[in-house]
Formats: sequence, C-alpha cells, structure tokens
Amino acid sequence: MAETEEKAATLELVAGPAIEKRILVMRERQVMLDEDLADLYDVETRVLIQQVKRNAKRFPSDFMFQLTKAEAGALRSQIVISNDGRGGRRYAPYVFTEQGVAMLSGVLRSDRAIAVNIEIMRAFVELRRVASSNASIEKRLEQIERGMGEHDEQLGQIFTALRQLIAPPPQPKRPVGFRVREEGN
Repeated sequence: MAETEEKAATLELVAGPAIEKRILVMRERQVMLDEDLADLYDVETRVLIQQVKRNAKRFPSDFMFQLTKAEAGALRSQIVISNDGRGGRRYAPYVFTEQGVAMLSGVLRSDRAIAVNIEIMRAFVELRRVASSNASIEKRLEQIERGMGEHDEQLGQIFTALRQLIAPPPQPKRPVGFRVREEGN
C-alpha cells in the first residue's frame, strides 16, 4: 500500500505540463536538458551524466548530444542554465532526445526513473499530437483557399488571420542593459 502511495506522489510531482515546459527544440529536434532530467529523476546532474558515460554504447548521437558553446550561450541568454565561472557548470550541457530519455530508465534503474519516463514519453506524444493537428488544420486551410480562387479578398484576410491564430506566438526579445530616461520624457 505504501509503495502505491509513493508512486502516486511521484506522478503528482511530474505532471505532464511541467514536463512539456522542459522540452526544448535544438538542432530541429525535441530534447530535454540533462539538468532538467536529473531534477525530474531526483538525482544530481553529475550522477546522471556519469551513468550515461558508463553506458555510452546505449546513447548514440541521435539519442544524446552535447551542446556547442554557441547553443549553450543561447540557453544562458534565456536564463535556462547558469553562467560559466560563477559556480555553475564547467562544461556545456548534454541534451537527450525522446529515444535517449527512454534509454535513461534502463540506466538509472529505479522506480522513480520508470514512473518519470512514462510521464515524459506521454508528454512527447502529446506534443507530437498537437503539432500534427496544427499541421493538418493548416493543410486544410490551404486546400480551401486554393479552391476559392483569387476573387474574394475578404476570405483571404480571414485565412491569414486563422493562420496567425494557429501559429505559435513569437517570443518577445527584451533589450539588453538599461535605458536612461531623457529629461522631459
């Protein structure tokens, strides 16, 4: 009975939306940072990487890769990972694709790893489903738009507005530094 309650508590800690927020797109692939995975599995990042390195044959480059300095810098600018030289990481983070995450449960070998992996796999599947439905809506809109011809400008504007609604919102860029207000403004 206590074991069942523990598994339920683990699943509450790793709800789908919390996982989906941690899935990033790097090199045109959906990935998760080693740091985020270690947090979900409740292990230290160095322990996770150590286990992966001990089982290197299980993690080919399409399952896991290390970010370049430029990619890591881009993540730092988004405040996802800590800065070099300030008590943070001394190496670029590793990222794991969906297949790499699946392989982690076999390497970590704990009940929590299994429960977390199940929830992560569900999150990846849900993201694929959402992306697929958006693509099918856009394809259908194109078919309808082609069928109406060029004679109805108002319908064209409606289709443009619909495409903007289904497109992911652009990420606002905040200016770097601070601005001094001029006198009189």
